[in-house]
Amino acid sequence: MSIINDIRTAFSRRDNALNQLLLINVLVFAGLMLFGAIRFLSSGGPIDTFRPVLAWLAVPSEPSRLLTRPWTLLTYSLVHIAPLHILFNLLNLYWFGALVREYLGNRKLVSLYVLGALAGAVLYLLAYNLLPRFQSQYAILYGASASVTAIIVGGATLLPNYTFNVIFIGPVRIKYIAAVVVLMSIVGINGGNVGGDIAHLGGAILGFVFIKQLQAGRDLGRPVQAVGDWIDNLLHGRPNLRVTHRDRPAATPAKGKSGGLVNPMQEEIDVILDKISRSGYESLSKEEKQKLFRASQK
Repeated sequence: MSIINDIRTAFSRRDNALNQLLLINVLVFAGLMLFGAIRFLSSGGPIDTFRPVLAWLAVPSEPSRLLTRPWTLLTYSLVHIAPLHILFNLLNLYWFGALVREYLGNRKLVSLYVLGALAGAVLYLLAYNLLPRFQSQYAILYGASASVTAIIVGGATLLPNYTFNVIFIGPVRIKYIAAVVVLMSIVGINGGNVGGDIAHLGGAILGFVFIKQLQAGRDLGRPVQAVGDWIDNLLHGRPNLRVTHRDRPAATPAKGKSGGLVNPMQEEIDVILDKISRSGYESLSKEEKQKLFRASQK
């Protein structure tokens, strides 16, 4: 019961997107393993254990089948049936997702995950239906790799010189980690997971474009956030609030020592920059890092 209560608590918090994504992936994996075990034990001979469930959760390469199950464009990004597959995906999601969440917040992290999944699925479908190499071949796509790759490349685009301590190697800038991930996906197209590696590249492109557009003042994740808010209101029954403004006398701008007007936001940024000069960037709080990032985009 304590585990169930912990799960409920994790999903009841609105500032817990990373842990929620991790938990959803783990719960789906556990459910699939239970389904597979029951099906295997109840069968009378060799079977394709996960075929029935993958048929309804994974993205089919045939457009005619996709039209009958469009939800797979998202559900596939939560499906794993191999322990190492989910392990590596969730480790990367945890490391890079924590970085994106720290600097951009929960909503941007979820947007990157969802849009990365969609971009990966779209590139996979285009490849299997337009390129001669894949035509007449049927395949299915599943796994969080496209979403995770979007978050990895997004984090590297946002903070290219941020360093992670890699086991047996030491400090490595994340732009090099992202470059290796993309290179491995390109090399993997010649291997046995062609569709998956193509989807990784779709996620990588989305992660780069998402951050570049965000830095230019355009948030590609707004539709995802709007749908998320609608679902949240539907589940929790929150009424739509209308905000009205009363006329208030304009506040007198503060003046600096020299008598000039002082921008309150600029004062905060100056305090943050002073803190960096004294104690280094890592001494900043999450809120201070986010304020500094937002100010740099103006």
